[in-house]
Amino acid sequence: MVLETERLYLREMNQADFNSLCGILQDEETMYAYEGAFSDSEVQEWLDRQIFRYQKWDFGLWAVILKETDEMIGQCGLTMQPWKDTEVLEIGYLFNRSYWHKGYATEAARACKKYAFEVLGANEVCFIIRDTNIASQNVAIRNGMTVADRWTKHYRGVEMPHDRYVIRR
Repeated sequence: MVLETERLYLREMNQADFNSLCGILQDEETMYAYEGAFSDSEVQEWLDRQIFRYQKWDFGLWAVILKETDEMIGQCGLTMQPWKDTEVLEIGYLFNRSYWHKGYATEAARACKKYAFEVLGANEVCFIIRDTNIASQNVAIRNGMTVADRWTKHYRGVEMPHDRYVIRR
C-alpha cells in the first residue's frame, strides 16, 4: 500500500489488475476525454507504462481500492507529463463509472497532493484537464487548485484544449 484515506487505499498496479483496468479504460463514457475506449493492447500498454513509472520515479498511477469491498474502483496517482516545453508533476485519475459522483476522485487526489508535497518535496502539483471535462475541473477546484494556463494537445487526430490547474506548496 502506498497511500490510505478514510475509504480508500492506493497501491501499485500489477498484471492481476488488467481486467479491472479494462472495466475503466474500455468504457466509452469514461474515456470520452481520450476520444474513445481503449483496445486490450492499449490497456496493456497503459498498465506497462505505470509499472515502468514505479521503477523510474517510484510513483505513477496507483490502483484505488475501496476498503469496504477490497475492489479496484479506479486509478489515481502522480505522473510526469509534458506541458508546453517542460514536464510537470500531475495528479491523474480515472474511475469506473459506477463509482462516479461519490467523492472518491477528490479523496484520492487529495491524498496524492499531500504525497507530492510531503513525500516527494514538490513545490507545485497540477491537474491537466480537457476544457470540456467539467467533473474533473470541479475535483481540481475542490483540491484548492486554480487555472494557471492553457495548451492545446493533439491526441488521436483531435485538437484538445487543456487547462492546467495548479496548487503550490
